[in-house]
Amino acid sequence: MTKDRYVIFDFDGTLVNTTDLALSIYNRVATTYRCKPIPPEDRHLLFSTKLKELMDRFKVNSFKLFLLQFRIRKELRKHIEDFEPVPHIEAALTQLKEAGYKCGILTSNAKKNVEHFLDIKGLSGLFDFVYQSKHFFGKDLALHQLIKLEKLKKEQVVYVGDEIRDLVASQKAGIPMVAVGWGFTPPSVFEKQTADKLAYSPAELKLCIDELFRL
Repeated sequence: MTKDRYVIFDFDGTLVNTTDLALSIYNRVATTYRCKPIPPEDRHLLFSTKLKELMDRFKVNSFKLFLLQFRIRKELRKHIEDFEPVPHIEAALTQLKEAGYKCGILTSNAKKNVEHFLDIKGLSGLFDFVYQSKHFFGKDLALHQLIKLEKLKKEQVVYVGDEIRDLVASQKAGIPMVAVGWGFTPPSVFEKQTADKLAYSPAELKLCIDELFRL
């Protein structure tokens, strides 16, 4: 009997872009929590720097991080209807679903925010689960926990993400990854790294995933 094949997606940057608004909210409230705002010239650090280093740089301790995430998630929910899926991602997800793949989302956003977004954009039927990560300091831990929760084998799973940190997490978790070229990390950066596959557009996703499951 053939086992189900699972594709786990990062949410922000891979399926939709909420980072600009989240950063705007953070900068507006940062001084309230005695944290340093993130200037435009440091925005790139969000996608290339370890979380602990970011926290030290902008004076955010673990307790403040918890409060900030709660505040940002609450405000993001007010604007969730303003976001749009990445262009052509719905067609790519439909292809995967029709091919028998089970798709899920691993996100640090509030689960109810993501589920509400999927509902209003008519995408709920394309995903089998949404998992909210509780691990601030390691997405690889979240991947391990998700796999354990869903009772999966690593060979049943491919991860799809758009940041170098996604790549590092997938490697630590021992899960192959498709890096995407339309998110926060330019394709040229992934070309120099060791991502298993690189999809330059959503139309290439299924081919990349098919090839990884054939390895």
